[in-house]
Amino acid sequence: MNTAGHPPPAPPMGAATPQPTAPPMVQAIGVSKWFGDLVAVSDVSFSIGAGVTALLGPNGAGKSTLLRIMCGLAKPSNGTVNILGKNPRADVGVLGRLGMVPQQESLLDHMTGREFVELAANLYNVANPSEAARHAIQTVELDPDDHRHLSTYSKGMRQRIKLAQAIVHDPVVIALDEPLTGLDPRQRREMIALFHRLGEQGKCVIVSSHVLDEVQRFGSRVLVIAQGRLAAEGDFHEIRNLMDDRPLRINIRTDKPRALAIALLHKGVISGCRLEEDDSVVVHTSDALAFRRAVAPAARDESASLLELRPLDDDLESVFKYLVGQ
Repeated sequence: MNTAGHPPPAPPMGAATPQPTAPPMVQAIGVSKWFGDLVAVSDVSFSIGAGVTALLGPNGAGKSTLLRIMCGLAKPSNGTVNILGKNPRADVGVLGRLGMVPQQESLLDHMTGREFVELAANLYNVANPSEAARHAIQTVELDPDDHRHLSTYSKGMRQRIKLAQAIVHDPVVIALDEPLTGLDPRQRREMIALFHRLGEQGKCVIVSSHVLDEVQRFGSRVLVIAQGRLAAEGDFHEIRNLMDDRPLRINIRTDKPRALAIALLHKGVISGCRLEEDDSVVVHTSDALAFRRAVAPAARDESASLLELRPLDDDLESVFKYLVGQ
């Protein structure tokens, strides 16, 4: 106990000095957004710091609406969002520290890429807009001296030029709405590497996606958005484990569906089954790994031929519905 007038005791030799926790760069507190009777975002709260954070959810889950609220482009119906401790709707000064890549394809197609990015630099009052535009375009691996109009750009080039205009003013918080759509595998790898470089520079990079495999390559913290709600959050591996733990229905095609189903029931790896056709049975399992390990030996023991194993609810929609129900 510290006594008034006396200094606090020194920490024991070798004890680590507690480090102050960095304040969140992006914070949502009870954020909701509705349009008439449609609820797009429902009571979402989270805090995000530096690095790459993935916003994962199916199309129509509310990801774009949430990003627009974060960037001050839409007013929440309820709750608050703070960017670097400021309300982006009330403190326009913080908007200069934000960069956004919208999902929409609208570009000023009569401009060249250099003109488009330089316009953004001017709007942000960048000291040397021409040089900043050149650097941003080179960062996304486009040619700043390409004189073609944006109307001639491919989908992948349009995605990258949107990113160039979002980073031309060196923002601290960068929000990217489905930025990998239209890119080929090589371009995706390069863009993901760029996201990580920006995060390693201390920037807060928020990337939305509806593709689970993309998010896995981010190797980052994940916020799962489903039906406008925050369904889960954490490290990608934690989210992946949550998804793998959900009940599954699997269709098995075999020449001995009844015998194989009984064998799997005896092994305890399925909780139920339903014969569908002469060569098909649908089984229910809560342990996908145990099922995968058991099905081939069970088929061998019953002299049954395995013709097909097909998950019936392994799509993202069913995954998100399961997480929302937890």
